[in-house]
Amino acid sequence: MTPLLVLVLCLAGAYCCGVPTYQPVVSRVVNGEDVAPHSWPWQVSLQYLYYGYWYHTCGGSLISSNWVLTAAHCISSYNTYRVQLGKHNLRYIEPGQKIINVSKLINHPRWDPNSLGNGFDISLIKLEESVDFSDTVQPACLPPAGYILPHQYGCYVTGWGNIRTGGPEPDILQQGLLLVVDYATCSQWDWWGDGVRTNMICAGGDGITSSCNGDSGGPLNCRNANGTWEVHGVVSFGSAAGCNYPKKPSVFSRVSEFNSWISTTIASN
Repeated sequence: MTPLLVLVLCLAGAYCCGVPTYQPVVSRVVNGEDVAPHSWPWQVSLQYLYYGYWYHTCGGSLISSNWVLTAAHCISSYNTYRVQLGKHNLRYIEPGQKIINVSKLINHPRWDPNSLGNGFDISLIKLEESVDFSDTVQPACLPPAGYILPHQYGCYVTGWGNIRTGGPEPDILQQGLLLVVDYATCSQWDWWGDGVRTNMICAGGDGITSSCNGDSGGPLNCRNANGTWEVHGVVSFGSAAGCNYPKKPSVFSRVSEFNSWISTTIASN
């Protein structure tokens, strides 16, 4: 997101994108931990209806008052979805939470569910109604178009996905520190090889921390030089051998590749 747009958002109201009311505790813990409550206020839980009950399926990021960014592989035309915002613990009703139904699901036109490795695993969700920003519900900033994170840059993946391969799903939102792996390294034969593209971000691969099942669609949160948090990635895929697999870092759709698609899609819908 451009500095000018960030400034406009800040002048328009009390809540700026990427500036949480409750600051994240960004420790050097590498194997995941409970987040400080409501410290990632753009994080959402995408849920689907099944026999009268709602189930968490993916994460996502609120990027405006009525649009959420998530992964295309999270979306099925056969399901009914809703979004929970302002959540910390999925088990309980919490002050400040919002539940809003979905009115539109728009996958990137080049997304191919039969070819995850080609990228374009990104989707926009339009909410049935706009949400009012608050201390617990705030929008994410997006990075400048085309921006590439440097090798070994520290970012945080957040979500309610399994805490390990085959492990339990946590009730409390989790965060994990991941170091960015540049394309030159991630595309080496003993890493992801030709399974990654330049429209993706690799992060992790140390065998300790990664995204996992249930984290899909959620954000890779990176703090810029001004101290503002930006969502640089959307969780796309990991190793079939399991989470936290050495030299198989989590792979994210690179948001800075899709700024134009995001803005034009929102404008036309």
